[in-house]
Amino acid sequence: MPDMGPYSNYTLTVRLELANRPGMFARVALTLGKEGVSLGAVDIVSASPEKMVRDVTFDVKSEEHGEQVLELLGTIPDVKVLSASDRIFLLHLGGKIRVESKLPLTTRNTLSMVYTPGVGRVSRAIAKDRAKVYAFTTKSNSVAVVTDGSAVLGLGNLGPEAALPVMEGKAMLFKEFAGIDAWPICLSTQDPDEIVRIVQGIAPSFGGINLEDISAPRCFAIERRLKDTLDIPVMHDDQHGTAVVILAALKNALKVIKKRFEEVRVVVNGLGAAGTACCQILLAAGVSHLVGCGRRGIVLSGDPDRLRTCRHDLAPCLHQDRPTGTLQDGLKGADVFIGLSVGNVLRPEDLDLMAEDRIVFAMANPDPEIAPELAMPRCRVFATGRSDYPNQINNVLAFPGLFRGALDVQARDINEAMQLAAAQAIADIIPEGTISEDYIIPSVFDKQVVPRVSKAVAAAARETGVARRLRKT
Repeated sequence: MPDMGPYSNYTLTVRLELANRPGMFARVALTLGKEGVSLGAVDIVSASPEKMVRDVTFDVKSEEHGEQVLELLGTIPDVKVLSASDRIFLLHLGGKIRVESKLPLTTRNTLSMVYTPGVGRVSRAIAKDRAKVYAFTTKSNSVAVVTDGSAVLGLGNLGPEAALPVMEGKAMLFKEFAGIDAWPICLSTQDPDEIVRIVQGIAPSFGGINLEDISAPRCFAIERRLKDTLDIPVMHDDQHGTAVVILAALKNALKVIKKRFEEVRVVVNGLGAAGTACCQILLAAGVSHLVGCGRRGIVLSGDPDRLRTCRHDLAPCLHQDRPTGTLQDGLKGADVFIGLSVGNVLRPEDLDLMAEDRIVFAMANPDPEIAPELAMPRCRVFATGRSDYPNQINNVLAFPGLFRGALDVQARDINEAMQLAAAQAIADIIPEGTISEDYIIPSVFDKQVVPRVSKAVAAAARETGVARRLRKT
């Protein structure tokens, strides 16, 4: 893959003590330049006739590159490295979220109302009518973000402690984008039965359950069992959030090439949590010609009607041990490639096997299935999960609005109809006249996204009978 240059996730601020004489900082700048460092802010902390202390901020390519640069700085005569800090770690100091009260506790009278004895009246009222828990507690606006740490980002099985900063970040996104109070719940077990029991046990406190970073295939059974036993919405975002946004992007990409779902040939590479859910939602949306590939080749294919019939459980249609061809075989004549696998599995000549106006969604992170520089000249529409290229397909476009809409109507579930409605709402945010090869999906910071998605999701919940609150608000 081509050298992408310095990446802003690796930013260091280094405090240097230099001899206070002309040309000293020039030596530092020259060393940084030779190492391919992108120099940022330079601040004077203190100065005396003999010494000057400066804070120097710069981007490096990786943690290893940063350590190498620090070592080199320490070898410059009359330059001493006093300290070095990584802004990512600084941002996480003490965690990223906190609980705050909605009202100040400044008098005994207020204390007696929010806690004992006044709160007892509220407890008795809820005991008589459990539905009142939505009116008088945080349940109406709260989601548990639950993980076992078995599939943290793309890093693997790191465990619950290592998963906690990711879950805190997810909670921040819920709050910032949809005003939802989310709580990170990191479990010290990876046994599916125990996970199900624990989530069932804590469910009364929450209006929804967001499963996160739980490895496949365990995630499928865990989600299914919780959906079957709980009366609040349960969604594994790695599956369905990804699938919803991919469907939204594909809706607009097909407008660019002027083709319909029923006529395009789609190849999905990678049939883990996200890939399986992607296949399911594409079949629900009307895709007729679908091929799914695993590590060994084509393991999902067949008659459109049969695939669509088993879309809620693809297992009967999968033949993992009996691949019927290679990924390249599947690509021949395909209109759409959706990668949810690993980086750099495609070569430029593989794309040439596809139809002329090809659509390629290379979603592996941080390295897509094919380097963007190699793919974009060969594609009509190209998308990734990265923010440094056009058409970023990001779950943040889906899950805040999905849960906002579900909570607004006190839904019992997030079902297929609600997911399809969310995808359509995301796609519709881009006006017809502005859709283009480089603009098929809105920005995650577009203020229209959550309100429009939540409204569509709430309407679908009512139409499918899973909403408790039927009156529009």
